Amino acid sequence: MSRRGGRGARGTIPSPNIWHWPDVYEIENHAQDVGGAVFDVLTELADWRGRDVLDLGCGAGFHLPVFGSTARSVIGVEPHPPLVVAARARVADWPSITVLEGSAEAIPIPDGSVDVVHARTAYFFGPGCGPGILETMRVLRPGGVLAVVDLDATVGPYGRWMRADLPQYDPAAVEAFFEAQGFAMQRVLTRWEFADRDALRSVLGIEFTARTAARAFAETPGLGLEVGYRIHTRSAPNGLVLGSG
Repeated sequence: MSRRGGRGARGTIPSPNIWHWPDVYEIENHAQDVGGAVFDVLTELADWRGRDVLDLGCGAGFHLPVFGSTARSVIGVEPHPPLVVAARARVADWPSITVLEGSAEAIPIPDGSVDVVHARTAYFFGPGCGPGILETMRVLRPGGVLAVVDLDATVGPYGRWMRADLPQYDPAAVEAFFEAQGFAMQRVLTRWEFADRDALRSVLGIEFTARTAARAFAETPGLGLEVGYRIHTRSAPNGLVLGSG
């Protein structure tokens, strides 16, 4: 997530986790949603099979092969150059997948290029992301879908730890913002599972302040925890329908 920190010199918002600890974030990616609940719901809301997909804020490209296994083509867009390099290395053997350097507000592809835009815990955090919404509508084909996947801070225990670190973050206001922008929303409950306690501790350490991370670790006795997500979806307009009379 990128909720902490100011804008970088290039106009992007530095991520406090993957930009600084990509190896630990890779552990987190493997631990997240072990049952695949988010992708199950995404398949229903924004089916990408046989279609052209944009993974916006793709990071080191962890999700690109998931889309690439059934999509016609996949484009990953990422603003942080070291992550662009990592993502390209990950998909070097996938001819249908391309990784480009760019941002949510300046996507480096032509108008009407893709059918699905997927953005997971990147940029689209509520008020202020209007320019990115407009930009995704530009690159989507008529009827295409923008799917924004974000953590649900109303679901504990993870959401409770989020709110402890981000007292200014108002989940209700964020949800109201997306609703006002014409998005539908679906909540998804997932399970995170870690290989060992050290992996759990390291991931909590990059997601929260030291105090909250220590509390979260103490409140998680085993190797797993439940984490809620919200999936916001909005379709690109199909265009004008002219009457016959």
